[in-house]
Amino acid sequence: MEPIFTNDAIVLGILMLSLGFVFYTESKTRGFWHKFYKIVPGLFMAYFIPAIFTTAGIISPNWETVSSTGEIIKGKTELYYISSRYLLPAALVLMTLSIDLKAIFNLGSKALIMFFTGTFGIIIGGPIAILGISIFSPETVGGTDFNAVWRGLSTLAGSWIGGGANQTAMLEIYQYNPQKYGGMVFVDIVIANIWMAILLIGIGKKDKINKWLGADTSAIEELKNKVSTFTQKVKRNPSLTDLMIMLAIGFGTVGFGHFTAKYLSTFFNNFVASIESQTWRNIFSFLGSGFFWLISISTIMAVILSFTEAKKYEGAGASKIGSLFIYILVATIGMKMDLGMIFDNWGLIIIGIIWMSIHAGLLILVAKLIKAPYFFLAVGSQANVGGAASAPIVAQAFHPSLATVGVLLAVFGYAIGTVGAILCTILMELSATF
Repeated sequence: MEPIFTNDAIVLGILMLSLGFVFYTESKTRGFWHKFYKIVPGLFMAYFIPAIFTTAGIISPNWETVSSTGEIIKGKTELYYISSRYLLPAALVLMTLSIDLKAIFNLGSKALIMFFTGTFGIIIGGPIAILGISIFSPETVGGTDFNAVWRGLSTLAGSWIGGGANQTAMLEIYQYNPQKYGGMVFVDIVIANIWMAILLIGIGKKDKINKWLGADTSAIEELKNKVSTFTQKVKRNPSLTDLMIMLAIGFGTVGFGHFTAKYLSTFFNNFVASIESQTWRNIFSFLGSGFFWLISISTIMAVILSFTEAKKYEGAGASKIGSLFIYILVATIGMKMDLGMIFDNWGLIIIGIIWMSIHAGLLILVAKLIKAPYFFLAVGSQANVGGAASAPIVAQAFHPSLATVGVLLAVFGYAIGTVGAILCTILMELSATF
């Protein structure tokens, strides 16, 4: 049915009011809302409120109506397309600008080992979960074409290795049925936030955990000093010139990404079409996606820019602007959710639990073997699973000056998230058809 509001300008206004409401209420330091957001994450509300409006028929991503002559007229909003093609790659650029590969390596090998252990746990956790569930409930991991569950789970891989931007990239690359995507978002929010809550609880007992791990925490103090110095060095109030240059960097790179993606996608479409095996054509089909190349090129360009003076714009708020774009994208994705379909497949929750348990178990095992501090375990995990939204929160819980460590690792997760998620998805597709 046709929603109440179909004009994109009005719909955008509704979405922005929703985000403004979430951020305003989340900023409260006491009272009902303070208690509410201790239980319900703001990111979930950014998805959920637009979904309520869609379910109530106030707005909708697409609709059908019958004209006076009996003709069926189809309509849709362009807000998601604009957000995913323009704001998403710009957000990736601005959030990756702050990446400092040298600073990350200076954190020590244990920090990087734990980060990549978390990434590896997500990559192998998905296919293992599918294999396990398929034994008892094959229909849970079934589906054909764009309804195939492994396509939907690819969005979880993107979210749990990089973040919301990579999650959306996987949704676009593998074209999972958007009407069922709400179920995947639900699993993502529930499982990821339960795990983050467990990590935060562990921070209160970090001394006991570090003792059990046999970890030497003296390096943490050195990290505090390094991060504090770096933060104070680059921090400044942004001027109009700063804001304009940051937008120029972001959208200039997006323009270059669109330009090159067109030619690369055409070339690889022809290459993939020449492959004889249907299975291998399916596996490498993402190479023909213009959106894949847009995201990849934008991220690569941002990493290159991070070695230039452009990285200093993080101090002027580059990642904050990127986060703003991401939240607008989140709202447009929430608008596509049909809440009535979220609970159609409880088996997805079980898959998520098994998946995250493999990630957590592998982290604990490796931390014990290399005697890594709990800080590296927690932040290394959240840099994957929570991304730039959650990793700084967990890092700051150890010490406020360490929040930037979470940001750096999380931005690195954005840089490798799409590639890692594609590898995970290839394994999940093979597991689902095993």
